[in-house]
Amino acid sequence: MGVSTSPGKYRREQSQGARYLLRMTSIADAGLSASSTSFSLQNLLQALRSVLPAHCVLYREEDTRPYECDGLTLMRCLPAAVVLPEDEAQICAVMQVCRRLNVPVVARGAGTGLSGGALPHAQGVLLGLSKLNRIKHIDPLAAVAVVEPGVRNLAISQAAAPHGLYYAPDPSSQIACSIGGNVAENAGGVHCLKYGLTVHNVIKLRVVTIDGQVVELGGDAPDAPGPALLPLFIGSEGMLGVVTEVTVRLLPLPVRAQVVMASFASVEAAGNAVTRIIGAGIIPAGLEMMDRQATHMVEPFVQAGYDLSAQAILLCESDGNPEEVADEVARVEAICRAAGATACQVSGSEAERLRFWAGRKNAFPAAGRISPDYYCMDGTIPRRHLARVLGAIEQMEDEFGLRCANVFHAGDGNLHPLILFDANKPDEVERAEKFGAAILELCIQVGGTVTGEHGVGMEKINQMCVQFSRDELDTFFGVKRAFDPPGLLNPDKVVPTLARCAEYGKMHVHGGELRFPDLARF
Repeated sequence: MGVSTSPGKYRREQSQGARYLLRMTSIADAGLSASSTSFSLQNLLQALRSVLPAHCVLYREEDTRPYECDGLTLMRCLPAAVVLPEDEAQICAVMQVCRRLNVPVVARGAGTGLSGGALPHAQGVLLGLSKLNRIKHIDPLAAVAVVEPGVRNLAISQAAAPHGLYYAPDPSSQIACSIGGNVAENAGGVHCLKYGLTVHNVIKLRVVTIDGQVVELGGDAPDAPGPALLPLFIGSEGMLGVVTEVTVRLLPLPVRAQVVMASFASVEAAGNAVTRIIGAGIIPAGLEMMDRQATHMVEPFVQAGYDLSAQAILLCESDGNPEEVADEVARVEAICRAAGATACQVSGSEAERLRFWAGRKNAFPAAGRISPDYYCMDGTIPRRHLARVLGAIEQMEDEFGLRCANVFHAGDGNLHPLILFDANKPDEVERAEKFGAAILELCIQVGGTVTGEHGVGMEKINQMCVQFSRDELDTFFGVKRAFDPPGLLNPDKVVPTLARCAEYGKMHVHGGELRFPDLARF
């Protein structure tokens, strides 16, 4: 495809290696890209301006530069154009233009994603949804809210609070991330153990297809007619359609909530406490763990009162009516002490509860205070392997010469290692990426998966070759073809092509890129 524009190749501040070349592999290898059609940027802009106000179409470099990446800043690309539609009808018109001209479309919400899911296409249109930011309707009797995709996650709970309701999924970026992006990535948060991910809290979507048609998935009734396409779409990372409206389920605000903060002399002991809590039939509202390196990183930033002598701390929240909270807190505290907790503290007020969570919620910004850059990983493992995997990651710190702080949703085994590095040093960038890849493939090795809530995007696409067979990947491509026959929606992401997997396999065999610790030691 031949859009005439300034070079928009993926820009890297490091040497161009084999792994970088893998990122450039085209989705055309899977037969999903439209046939090549040459046209000029001028023709594309003219077509877009015919369906959008002029101020909604950006193309100058100084205007498109802010959209060159999402939260994964290691990968950057300038789009041919950025469009900022103001309503659903304009989105439909943009999709029809891009379909007619065979131009790729990448949808973008708030840009807080961490896997490169909103990385622009150099010859495509970046479709920003920030102007669709209305809360259309809150029905307190049905306990639902109807919102546009640009509404911030936290804004839903703020709007529902006067009705005694809130929206449960609460990713750490909830103050900024948009609900449309949450749908694309199937976002979770610290309360996802008890209340579920986005997929468990969304009941209906309005979606625009690549042909510019509007379809509704799900419904207001408990069970919508036809195949269950709603859960298929949630977490599809913009590959199947563009969300224009989301109906979310709201929950009653709990009467009481308390947090047990337990200190442990080893990560293994803390992991054992997690297993015992779940084994006792307790499903806490939140069950989070931070290792010593993480608590030392965040305590000066938030002053949450963390025990800096502990090798790990566990945060376990109970919510509900006062009687059930008191009972659950007492049980959790007893279990933690039996598992070897060196100290336990129970929040005595709402302010103290929020302070306990502040460190966990602000782990990412706290990393920026002690390191020029950080690389946030996202992998999920069986809970029983927590101590072994964290021990292996500690060994990897020596292997790659970089520090790594660990914060994670202990209750469901979703790890978020924070690899600290300096992007001004190309060798550190390369080591950070290798370190991250090693962690992801270690998760696969112990029976886990490469993502829990951040999505695959561009970041984990090579590891998809490790986790899934060729037949499984072909099935994913089949779903993609059913929704997007020309392959124009967020191409080159999420599902790796045969060529990419073949090349990545060669690197494993001949390049010796990843060296795993001996898990038997842990």
